[in-house]
Amino acid sequence: MNYFVKTASIAAAAMALTSVAAFADDAELTVFDWAGYEDPEFFAAYVEQHGEGPTFAFFGDEEEAFQKLRSGFRADVAHPCSQSIPKWIEAGLLAPLDTSRITRWDELEPSFRDIEAFMKDGEFYFVPVDWGNTAIVYNTDELTEDDLSTLQVFADPMYEGRISIGDNVDDAYALAFLAIGVKDWTTATDEQFDAASAFLRSVHPNVRAYWADGASLAQLMQSGEVLIAWAWNETFSTMSYEGHPIGMTRNMQEGSSSWVCGYSHLADAPGSEEKFYDFINAWLEPATADYLVNSWGYGHSNAVAMAAMSNEDLAYVGLDSTEAHRDNTLWQAPVPSELRERMIAEFELIKAGF
Repeated sequence: MNYFVKTASIAAAAMALTSVAAFADDAELTVFDWAGYEDPEFFAAYVEQHGEGPTFAFFGDEEEAFQKLRSGFRADVAHPCSQSIPKWIEAGLLAPLDTSRITRWDELEPSFRDIEAFMKDGEFYFVPVDWGNTAIVYNTDELTEDDLSTLQVFADPMYEGRISIGDNVDDAYALAFLAIGVKDWTTATDEQFDAASAFLRSVHPNVRAYWADGASLAQLMQSGEVLIAWAWNETFSTMSYEGHPIGMTRNMQEGSSSWVCGYSHLADAPGSEEKFYDFINAWLEPATADYLVNSWGYGHSNAVAMAAMSNEDLAYVGLDSTEAHRDNTLWQAPVPSELRERMIAEFELIKAGF
């Protein structure tokens, strides 16, 4: 894995040098994004073409982003994940895409690109770019994979105050539905929703913190405060590169979860439409896919670029797509709007101790 280590080192240096400067550059394109995605290696072709990167504004989760956009915040590009797209389309937040201007559209993984919920009246509203897993990340000095054979470990009183799950309704309920034996949450019944919520309530006393981003979780795990987390590939990739005792497993009997996120053109975008497509096209370059996999541990939607990568490298960061993993995965597909609103409201109550 020398290539992974080399590119991760470059990534760390790039982030240190650009974490402030990348916030406000090209005034003609504003990207509303998760923190960390201002890394210029993700859109190097855009910087080469225009001499600078876009301006960035950040959100902590998609519900926060949704409410801010509904309240009048204006940007050109947003980075939602699959579960949010139908809600954002129906709220009028997204503009349809001209796929003829997306040069690598035909190279995108069809199972991500062609989901009906991402379309309306025959038009696409979402460009998938990154995907990954949510699974157990753990301290290998204290635990082995054999200790983590079931998701019920999150509710085990033995780990009171040593657990962390994301401050993210989708990942939290993916954990909960898996824990009660549901792998297709799009058809969840009221009884299953209640059981999943009850599981999260049983986990709450063990939670040291609901992590907001990969960096905050890494700090909790480096300090030894947290032994077990429900987390993304990024945490394992970055912490293992830095030499910390960290492991990631998807081999729990109930399974793990997978997700896809991407970019959309916001309705009434104030900036340059041409630069929006330049930004998207830069993100879909094979060089970006290579960087995303080897430096961040996430998969890329460019199926052609992914197919050219080493199976060893993909397996190292947990992106090998074996049949066993696919069969034992909760795919975070868009859920009915009523269920999603119930999930949002209930998760807030659970975090508050109710």
